[in-house]
This record gives sequence, C-alpha cells and structure tokens, in this order.
Amino acid sequence: MRIGIATDHNGVEEKKAIIIFLKENNIEVIDYSTDNTPTDDYPDFAKRVADNIVAKNIDLGILMCGTGIGMSIAANKIKGIRCAKVASEDESFLARSHNDANIISLSYKLDIDTLKKIIWKFIETPFSDEERHQRRIEKIKRIEEIS
Repeated sequence: MRIGIATDHNGVEEKKAIIIFLKENNIEVIDYSTDNTPTDDYPDFAKRVADNIVAKNIDLGILMCGTGIGMSIAANKIKGIRCAKVASEDESFLARSHNDANIISLSYKLDIDTLKKIIWKFIETPFSDEERHQRRIEKIKRIEEIS
C-alpha cells in the first residue's frame, strides 16, 4: 500500500511522526509537502495528494492543516476524490466503510496518539461494498459529471 501525506505549515512535526509510524507498520509513504514555508497555502498540498490519487500513484491520502476543513474542501474539488474531514476513529471507519473515502483530512491539533489511531482505522477499514453504499457513491459520481 502506498499512502500520500501532506500538511501546510501547520502540522509539520505531526506529519513527520505519522510518516515514521506508517513506515514502522510497513506502509510506503510519499510526502507531498516537503517544501513547507510559514506562508504556504493548503490548497496546493491538497491538490498534490488528490492528483496522485486520481493518477493511481498512491492508494490513499492523508491531509492535515489547522482544522482539516480547508484541506478537505480543496481536495474534494478534484474529480474522483472523496475526502472526509474526520476527528475520531468512528468517523474514520465510516468514511472508508460507507463512503469509500480515498483521503482523510485531519486537524494537526489532535494529539499524536489519536491521529495515529484515526489513520490506522482508515487504512485497515475496507469499503463495505453494500449495495446502498455503492448506490450512493454512484450518485456522487454522477453529480461530479454534471457539475
């Protein structure tokens, strides 16, 4: 599994700890925000991760910023992306299981152990592929096509 990760100027230290955690768990990680500056803009990093999901260079993405909201909004502008802003393991599970989210967006302000648990839940949870969830994802795809 290959995971892309990025953060804006908020969360650089947390990102580094998450990369170590993922690598210790045999996950290949690509850092798409190695060039952070105090005045960088989160949409640039969200787009990098989202574009690489669409191009199938990575399987899943992790985004972080102050709240996770801005990253999520930016990533969801890319056709084919289902980015969920999550704040708990339950939300992470549901994002993957019900929505087949391919990116999660997080607030770097969560403590590192919580971030790791949320991320691991996201990675280990498969899409349920139940008819009702598949039907809803297909409707989302149709909205992308006509918007």
